[in-house]
Amino acid sequence: MRAARALATLDEVDVGDHVCWRVDAAAPFPGTARAYVADGALYGDKIVVVGAVGGVAGDTFRASAAVVLDLPDPGDADSVLAAVKREARTAAREGYRSVRVLAERMPVTEPGAAHDLMAQELRLDEFASECGAMVVCAFRPSQWQADTLEYVASVHPHEMGTRAERPAFRMFSTGVGSWSVDGVIDSQGAAAFNAALRAALRYTPRMRLCFGRLQMIDAAGMGALVEAANHLPGRHVVVEGANETVRLCWELAGYAAPGVPVVMAV
Repeated sequence: MRAARALATLDEVDVGDHVCWRVDAAAPFPGTARAYVADGALYGDKIVVVGAVGGVAGDTFRASAAVVLDLPDPGDADSVLAAVKREARTAAREGYRSVRVLAERMPVTEPGAAHDLMAQELRLDEFASECGAMVVCAFRPSQWQADTLEYVASVHPHEMGTRAERPAFRMFSTGVGSWSVDGVIDSQGAAAFNAALRAALRYTPRMRLCFGRLQMIDAAGMGALVEAANHLPGRHVVVEGANETVRLCWELAGYAAPGVPVVMAV
C-alpha cells in the first residue's frame, strides 16, 4: 500500500515512488541528479530524463545510458506521459528492473497552466503506481510562485528538500481511477483540492476516493469536492473510508441527496 512520506535523500527513492524534489538553492543540483542516475545504473533501471535537467542533461546523462526526452512542449500532459510510457515498455522488453524518471519542472505562468501541470503530475503518479516506476520531479522554489508550487506538491505522495511547510493534504494514486487522500482539507486547502479533483476527473469519469488516512475535511473541503464532480458532466465520485464524523457532517450539509454526484459510502 502506497503512503505519503518524506525522503532525506534521493537514495531512498523506491519502486512506485513519485517524488516532489524541492531543490535547495545551496545544494549541488547536478551532483545530486547524477547520483540518482548512477543508482539507477547500479540497480538495473532504465534512466529517462525529461528535458535538459539543470542544463546538464546532454552528454552527462547520455554517457550514463540515459534516454533524454527533449520534448517540444514539456507542458503537454499527453505527449510527456506517452513518451515516458513508451520508454517503460521498451525497458521491460530490454530486461531492466524498472524505469527511473528525472524531470526538472519549468515555472508556468499562463492561465490554467498550473491545473494542466497538476493533471500531468496525477497521470505520472498513476503511471508510477501501476508500473512500479520511479519518478522524481525537481522544482526550484525560487522560480515558482508559492501557491502554484503548493498545488503541484499536493499531488506528489513523496517529498524531498527545501519546504516552508508540508502541503496540508496529499492526493495520490492507489490504482486505476482510485485515489487516496491524507492530511487536512480546510478553507486554506480547498482550492487546491478542487483543482486536483478537476484534473483527475478529466480522465476518470468514475472516481474512488479513499479517506481512510484523512485527518479532517471541513465544509469548504466538502463543497470543493461536490463542485469538482459537478464541473464536468457525467462524473461520479464514491468516497470510501470516511469516519463517522465526516459522514454525519456530509449528511447535515445536505449532500447525501439524490442528484449529488458524490456518494459517501458507509
